[in-house]
Amino acid sequence: MTDFLSLQRELETRVLARTGRRVRGLDIELSTECVKLSGETKEYYVKQLAQQSVRELLPNVRLENAIIVN
Repeated sequence: MTDFLSLQRELETRVLARTGRRVRGLDIELSTECVKLSGETKEYYVKQLAQQSVRELLPNVRLENAIIVN
């Protein structure tokens, strides 16, 4: 459980740094099968940056990017 928590914190730190904190309400859900990103941003580019941040650390994990662009 502690490893999950530290991984979640690391992912959150990376996503926030890479996106310049431009994802409002960022939430990262981890399971053994998938990582799910959610929140809101004004730019599709920021959504892609968030996704890339996760891919850099976990290149082979299934990723669901549910960040809303509005």
